[in-house]
Amino acid sequence: MISSVAYLSLHTCPLTVPGVGDAGGMNVSIHEHALAMARRGVAVDVFTRRADSDVAEVTEPAPGYRVVHVPAGPPESLPIADQVGLVEAFTEGVMARLDRPYDLIHSHYWLSGRSGLRIAARMGLPLANSFHTLGRVKDRTRRADQAPSPTERIDAEHAVIAGSACVIAATPLEASDLIDHYGADPTRLCVSPPGVDLETFHPGDRAAARRRLGLDDGPLVLVAGRVQPLKGVDVALEALARLRRRVPARLLVVGGASGDGGSAELRRLVARAAEPDLAGAVEFRPAVPHADLADHLRAADVVHVPSRSESFGLVAVEAAACATPVVAAEVGGLRYAVADGVGGLLVTGWDPQDHAEALERVLCEPGLATALADGAARHATRFGWDATTDRLLELYAGIT
Repeated sequence: MISSVAYLSLHTCPLTVPGVGDAGGMNVSIHEHALAMARRGVAVDVFTRRADSDVAEVTEPAPGYRVVHVPAGPPESLPIADQVGLVEAFTEGVMARLDRPYDLIHSHYWLSGRSGLRIAARMGLPLANSFHTLGRVKDRTRRADQAPSPTERIDAEHAVIAGSACVIAATPLEASDLIDHYGADPTRLCVSPPGVDLETFHPGDRAAARRRLGLDDGPLVLVAGRVQPLKGVDVALEALARLRRRVPARLLVVGGASGDGGSAELRRLVARAAEPDLAGAVEFRPAVPHADLADHLRAADVVHVPSRSESFGLVAVEAAACATPVVAAEVGGLRYAVADGVGGLLVTGWDPQDHAEALERVLCEPGLATALADGAARHATRFGWDATTDRLLELYAGIT
C-alpha cells in the first residue's frame, strides 16, 4: 500500500472552476482523485504553477490533500503556449518544495509529463502519466481553420510515453490511440477511467432545477464546458438552428473562453446567436462551480457534447448520473462515456443536420427520453469513485 504521491499539474490548478480558461475535466479528475486518495489514507500533494499572486503557497482542501502553488514565470494566468518555456523553472520549484517522501510521481498532461521525467529521475521514483489529451489524436479531427499541434508537443509526448513506468489511459480507446499513433509499449499502458461524484451528480426534479436557475419551461439543450473550436459549440448552434425549424428548442451554453482562439470563438458564437434564425434562442452563461453544474445538467432535457476530440468526456458521464440523456459526437472517449442507444445517442461526424436529428429524437420521440434517462443513470454507476480509486491504487502498486 502506498502512503504518499505527488501529482504534477503545471498548467492548471485543480481548484480552478471548470470551464474557466484551461480548466476542465482534467481539473475535476485531479481534484477528485486527490480527495479519494486522501480518504483512503494516501497523502497527496498536487504541485501546480502559481497563477495568482494572492493565493497562499500551500492550501489544504481536505486532510491529507495539499495544493502547492509553485512560482514559475509571472503569477498570472498564461496561455499554454507561454508556459512551455517554464518547465525547468517549475521543476526546480517543485524540487525545492518536496518536504516529505513519496512513493511515486503522477504527472498530468504533456507539460507536466516533461517535468515529471526530470523529477522522477532525480528522486529515483517511478513516474505515472495521464495525458488527458493527445496532440496527434486532436489533429485528426481538428477544425480546418485550427493550427496543428506543435512539433515540440508531439516530441514531448513520445518522450513521456517512453520514460513513464505507466501511462494511464482514460479508456481502452485512448490506450489504442497511444499504441497506434505513438508506438507505446502495451505492457506499460494502464486503463483507469475518471470517476464521478455520485453524491453530487444524481437524478433530481427538472422543474425545480429550472426554477433555481431562472430557466423557463420548454425544450432545453445544454452545452457545458470550455468554449473553444475543439469543443464544437459551433456545431451545437448550427444544429439548434436546424432543430428549431421543427422544435421550439433553446440552447444554454455554460462555460468560458478557453485556450488559443477561445475568446475569438466566443465572439463568433455570440454574433451567430444574434442572427434571425437563432435570435433569443441561445443563452451564454459563465462557468459555474463544479457542484453547481449538477443543477444545470438536471435542468436540461438533453446535454449536447459535439466535441471534435475527447479523451473521456466527463461531462457526458456527469449528465448521465443526473439521468439526463446525452447526444454526443462519436469520437474518442465519448464512445465509452456514452452508452449509445441506452443512455444517449452518438452521432458520426459533425454535420449539424445529423446532430439536429439526434436531438429531435430525444426531445420528440415518445418514451425515448425516459428510456435514455433510465439507461444513463444505470450506466453512470460504473464510474463511482470507490471503483475508480480501487483501480488507481492497483495501478500504483504495480509500479512501486
